[in-house]
Amino acid sequence: MKILNYQSDKNKIDELIKSREFSIEEDVRKKVKNILLDVKNDGDKAVFNFTEKFDEVKLDDFQVKEREIEDAYNIVENEFLDSLKKAAKNIKEFHQKQKEESWFDNKNGKMTGQLINPINRVGCYVPGGGAAYPSSALMTVIPAKVAGVKEIAVTTPPGKDGKINPYTLVTLNELEVKEIYKIGGAQAIAALAYGTESIKKVMKIVGPGNIFVTIAKKEVYGKVDIDMLAGPSEVMVLADKNANPTYIAADLLSQAEHDPRAISVLVSPSLKLIENVKKEIDKQLLKLSREKIARKSIKENGVFIEVENINKGLKLVNDYGPEHFELAVEEPLSYLGQIENAGAVFLGEYSPEPLGDYFAGPNHVLPTGGTAKFSSPLTTDDFMKKSSIIYYNQAQLEKCSQDIINLARKEGLDAHAKSIEIRKRGGQDEG
Repeated sequence: MKILNYQSDKNKIDELIKSREFSIEEDVRKKVKNILLDVKNDGDKAVFNFTEKFDEVKLDDFQVKEREIEDAYNIVENEFLDSLKKAAKNIKEFHQKQKEESWFDNKNGKMTGQLINPINRVGCYVPGGGAAYPSSALMTVIPAKVAGVKEIAVTTPPGKDGKINPYTLVTLNELEVKEIYKIGGAQAIAALAYGTESIKKVMKIVGPGNIFVTIAKKEVYGKVDIDMLAGPSEVMVLADKNANPTYIAADLLSQAEHDPRAISVLVSPSLKLIENVKKEIDKQLLKLSREKIARKSIKENGVFIEVENINKGLKLVNDYGPEHFELAVEEPLSYLGQIENAGAVFLGEYSPEPLGDYFAGPNHVLPTGGTAKFSSPLTTDDFMKKSSIIYYNQAQLEKCSQDIINLARKEGLDAHAKSIEIRKRGGQDEG
């Protein structure tokens, strides 16, 4: 855990911000490209081979059967199902508020507008294998459903028993997903992007994954659309001297347990608070089931930054552009107008980051690595496409025809100009 000062360690802080930029190791990129090419050329056969190689399980069919879903319900507790339904309700209600409608401005013989339709078919990637992420199923499938997407294909890695985690599987069934495939990694992205004998290609791929999944999404972009390139998960907490160090330590560790590469940053004008949080982290680490992962993350990527005051802290937050940003100060709402760059903002000590991960409603698929400076969380809008609508009658076109001709001629596009001129002459060419 590093302790830095915003003034005296400015160069180190600048380097910290820069180091989060998405980058690809060439050897990993080559491996991913080979996987994509093999799946593109050999379809199901390649996917079966890669599933056996990477997931260590030999399958003879990708699609989940009804019996597997029934078995999953026999494992999952009613308590989980109750919590799942409450979370799904909140997430659905939040994303319904985001949904846009088609609109038209029609007056005096001319009409412009925007026609909004859902994407017809999308693929949702849900991480799995050795862990369960039913929350990622909620966050990707629900906005697609709200948008009106007709076909949703979900891929998620199988465990070594050849099955999908029962909690993830039950979640997908509760969301009425009809296509659930036991595939993970770059081969899943390839199957969704190119299609195979068993899997129909999609038009967009969304959802978080490991570095192989992320690079695969980058490589297939253009063939299909994608949501974003997700890097390691991160949280930044800006806290004043009165913040509770026990709470803050717990929140930093909630990110650290994700992955050894996860990033946890505390910013505060109080060095005493920083020291108390550091001590509290050491105590809480001993009680975590994922202690080894969290300890490595905190040791290698945990950063504590002392700032002059909260306003300077907010400037640092905006320069950093965190995925998750917690504002643990008195009267946090009074600072809301100063927050410019953050994927999700958590206000006050009773709004911890896991509240957003699971339950509150906003999406937890968020921009990472500073990309919150120019991009947004996954929304219902990501599953919609827009068409511009233009209608002019003859009189309205004649009113503006010379303006269009003037602009087209200056660009040297004579055929554009002639398209207008020929209508001025009632369809007669100049001869």
